[in-house]
Amino acid sequence: MSLSTLKDRVLAATSEQPAADATVRALAEDVKTSTPDRLHASAQAEGDDVADKALTWLEQYGDDFTRALPSHIDVKAFLSAVRAALPGLVHCTPASLRQALLTCARFGLVPDGRHAVIKREGKTAVFVPMAQGYVELMYRSGRVGSVHVGMIHEGDEWNYEPSAPAPLDFTHRPALEKSKKDRGPVRFAYAFCWMTSGARSQVIILSRADAEAIRDEYSQAYRRAVESGKADSFWHTDFDAMWRKSALRRLHKVVPMSAELVALLKADEAGDAGEVQIIHAPDVETTALVAEAERAHRAAEAPQDTAVRPLPVKGRGLRRSKPKRNRGGRR
Repeated sequence: MSLSTLKDRVLAATSEQPAADATVRALAEDVKTSTPDRLHASAQAEGDDVADKALTWLEQYGDDFTRALPSHIDVKAFLSAVRAALPGLVHCTPASLRQALLTCARFGLVPDGRHAVIKREGKTAVFVPMAQGYVELMYRSGRVGSVHVGMIHEGDEWNYEPSAPAPLDFTHRPALEKSKKDRGPVRFAYAFCWMTSGARSQVIILSRADAEAIRDEYSQAYRRAVESGKADSFWHTDFDAMWRKSALRRLHKVVPMSAELVALLKADEAGDAGEVQIIHAPDVETTALVAEAERAHRAAEAPQDTAVRPLPVKGRGLRRSKPKRNRGGRR
């Protein structure tokens, strides 16, 4: 009998040795060709028990996660964050869950709800980087000194003059002394960053209408949720978070982006489109090589104190040859 659902696989796999490591392409093919059956309704009642067994199954791939994660993230801490999300992922295929988690690990993000989320789309587990995840990768690039993301409420004081020099072109003073109700509804989301060079990026400002236009044009997950009548996409359940994230994503047009951040954008878009994400996530060796190349690029862009060789001065170090005389005394 084919073990196609997470419940079936974890019940069987907990008593077996883990399979040999699969390549990224093999895992991606496994995700695309999986044909899961719907979990038995009793899986909801089993809840934590299924989650614990799923975690035991995932721990068999601990070496894969250890290799994928950067050195500053402990695999136990990573899997601990995963454990909290597993009860909502029991309907996902094992292949899609593993690839979503490996994608998350390769970007060095923890699925804790702040930096990233593993979300269920039908039978597929999807890695979704959150706004804080984008901020984390911006800092890692070494070019960004600080990132600012905010929401302007109707009762706040703010001013935006694009023609004025930075930082006078944009100011925001939240009315913190007022209650959330008295501050009024959110009117705009914004994002900008200060570079390590001391320069400030352009300020990205999105109105609610801007965010809705981005949602309607680019989010296939939102369209699928509308068509299914479930209204369970992040645009439905946490519009403000997606509004802020959209402002952050727009920064890639005005700020130098690292290769890792560009890859994160592609993986995010692939997940929204229902495509395999793992092929966009860098492996450890590639990440190290890219980081070294980016450090070299930054060093090349830095001011160079190269000594300039002086031009030769006439009569100093240069001897002028005398014309030869012929035997007849003529020149």
